[in-house]
Amino acid sequence: MKNIKQIQLGQNGPLVSKLGLGCMRMSSIWGGPMPDETESIATIHEALDSRINFLNTGDFYGAGHNEMLIGKAIKSRRDDAFISVKFGAIFHNGHPIGMDFRPVAIKNFINYSLTRLGIETIDLYQPCRMDGSVPVEDIIGTVADLVKEGKVRHIGVSEITANQLREANSIYPISALEIGYSLAERQIEIDLLPAAKELNIAIVAFANTAEGLLTGEMKTPLSENAYQNHFSRFQGENLVRNLEKVEVLKQLASDKGYTPTQLAIAWVKEQGDLFMPLVSMSRRSRLPENITAMDIVFTPEEMNTLNTTFAVGAIVGGTYLQR
Repeated sequence: MKNIKQIQLGQNGPLVSKLGLGCMRMSSIWGGPMPDETESIATIHEALDSRINFLNTGDFYGAGHNEMLIGKAIKSRRDDAFISVKFGAIFHNGHPIGMDFRPVAIKNFINYSLTRLGIETIDLYQPCRMDGSVPVEDIIGTVADLVKEGKVRHIGVSEITANQLREANSIYPISALEIGYSLAERQIEIDLLPAAKELNIAIVAFANTAEGLLTGEMKTPLSENAYQNHFSRFQGENLVRNLEKVEVLKQLASDKGYTPTQLAIAWVKEQGDLFMPLVSMSRRSRLPENITAMDIVFTPEEMNTLNTTFAVGAIVGGTYLQR
């Protein structure tokens, strides 16, 4: 299995793998079944063996289960792993009920995370969103205090606006922006992405397949219990029109000998040195195909076809990423 290239987080930040491992699906999601823990830990170990060292979690994933799982996996391999943790979301019985970004709450969250992970310092700590309930300066300032205390190494942010990003970076250097980004989700190119590039902030891009739309496996209508049914992008004529766009991706993938998912990941990777595709996995069998995606290259004609087909606004309807 090939090793993964590295990127730098922020102006003078650390080097990490250009492919990130999203660990969310290693815990129960929205009250769903619990994945096999042994397989999840084996997946983390194999990822580390392949030099995928960026492990992403949230203190609210599985009500803390995700952090404890990662803690078990890295117990004897702390130096091999770069741990990224989001905080701030409050869940009850597997469902979100609000946010809490008060300084006193952040100071509480960090101690629980460190205990569950079994480590002394979190490599990248970030609010999961800025909801306006607490000033940006108070949130980032509190995390900056945690850096001084030695509990955090670098500060990241997630799902924020361009103005909030600039404000956060003026308070303390921001190393990474975690945000949904894909061929089908390009709204950040309007103002947030230019701001991040100007500030030399790395883009940790999740939802590379746009909630399954770009896998090439989605068909209309969706099954009644599919969570995507909640979003207008996957309803009625919107889904029909969107899947017509995906046919272009499927054909290109077939011509190149890859899967649509691999091309979707590769497109994110090809956006530049600041970009890291963050791919959720809970099984070792997914690793080879996702690692292979990092070696895919496109001709100028192929890239033009994708960028034209999936231009900003080409995919109709909203998802949870539009808030």
